[in-house]
Amino acid sequence: MKLVNECYTKVRKNCFHYIKSQETITNKFKNKNRMLKSYLIPLCFWIANKTNKKKPLIIGLSGGQGTGKTTITSIISLILRKYFKLNVFKISIDDFYKTRYERKILSITKHPLLMTRGVPGTHDCKIISQFFKKVKNKKFKQLKLPRFDKSIDDRCPKKLWYKINSRPDVVILEGWCVGAKAQKNSQIIKPINSLEKSKDLSLVWRKYVNDQLKKQYKNLFKQLNEIIYLRAKSFKVLKEWRIKQEKRLWLKSKNKKNLRIMNKSDIINFMQTYQRITQNMFKDVPKYASIIMKLNSNHQINSIKFK
Repeated sequence: MKLVNECYTKVRKNCFHYIKSQETITNKFKNKNRMLKSYLIPLCFWIANKTNKKKPLIIGLSGGQGTGKTTITSIISLILRKYFKLNVFKISIDDFYKTRYERKILSITKHPLLMTRGVPGTHDCKIISQFFKKVKNKKFKQLKLPRFDKSIDDRCPKKLWYKINSRPDVVILEGWCVGAKAQKNSQIIKPINSLEKSKDLSLVWRKYVNDQLKKQYKNLFKQLNEIIYLRAKSFKVLKEWRIKQEKRLWLKSKNKKNLRIMNKSDIINFMQTYQRITQNMFKDVPKYASIIMKLNSNHQINSIKFK
């Protein structure tokens, strides 16, 4: 406890400053002290103990839409840098989405639903695998990685891409489907929502996504050293959180032109593309995740379990 308090004293100001930047008038963080002292700082001690100077520790941080993956990843990274003096690089699997043009080709050649970013098959797994391979190289020099702009539903220009100038001690890949596993073919036959029922009658989309999990994504997630899972109470709660998240995106981007911000109806349809894998992850990921953080309906961490 003494070390936790020492760490808290050193990182508190920076963490609170970041948290304030994420708040809106109607959406304030509660119990910030408890979140840091009881959950995120102990988690950072656990991560720091796992690090090895010979090669980076690659962590997958997953959780359903709107669970706060980006916020938690940012706070963890801040603590690891400030107190533990570790070189941390964090990135979202969302940044590796295929371009709009590439997804358009997929939507023509495979299935129209693949125009919608999100599901396995809409990320560029080749770039992620190359990224993992390069950061493990002792002769690592420099690396550029894509950055995705959800407000335009496409990659940013290359001049805005991430630059890694030195080999990280810790890499955090966060994303809603990080660590997801494929279902059996028999399990994908019955539609679970209106989108699957009306837009994927022949199961082409479901089979394609499931096959991606069986092959490319399975090989990709094997390279993760640890998985941290943020578990929400239900898919219904995730929908509510995702609607709030889109409102924040709109507030941040409202002065831009040609935006692709979603309304409530768009979000509900969008999340139906995520529903099958998200609900399957509720059941499966706690069985093999290194750490499970349960979230209550107020969007707060309620408990943490180290395996």
